[in-house]
Amino acid sequence: YSGRYSEMPPDCYLPDLEQIRPQSTMNKQGRGEETFAPEKANEIRNIMQKAQENLFAEYEDLLGQGFARELARINLPLSNYTEWYWKIDLHNLFHFLRLRIDHHAQYEIRQYGNVMADIVSKITPHAWEAFSDYALEAMYFSKTEKMALAQLLSGKSTSELDYKSFGLSGREAREFEKKISSITKK
Repeated sequence: YSGRYSEMPPDCYLPDLEQIRPQSTMNKQGRGEETFAPEKANEIRNIMQKAQENLFAEYEDLLGQGFARELARINLPLSNYTEWYWKIDLHNLFHFLRLRIDHHAQYEIRQYGNVMADIVSKITPHAWEAFSDYALEAMYFSKTEKMALAQLLSGKSTSELDYKSFGLSGREAREFEKKISSITKK
């Protein structure tokens, strides 16, 4: 939907109050797990909403003066929803969904991905089941994790493994242990 050819509708995203959070101290590109007090979250949300309303009022005023749509849209907020028509094959759609519904993805794109996944699962149930089994619920192991896994399968316990001999240490070793524990708990 191009703002060059059509007037942009005043449809913007406002996060739910529980999603209005401070910047993460661990992740430079994401929000933290802690939340603001409800009154602070409301204050922030109201500031965002007022800014969106003001920008759209200015946009509509510029259009009313005959100003070109392609230039008038410059100051519209980033939160303005985008509408598009999409043509994609199932293979690439599954790839898109695998990335977007992953728990590491940003909350808002996960919500969008979950809705799309629900639609796709109803339209192509057999393909969705295979995708779920072989991609969403699958587990991937690095070369070093495979070496450690071979030792586990030969009868060693995780406490007997010398992770460093496989090149696993720190975060990599903890992630491997999480994978193993997720398998043994099921």
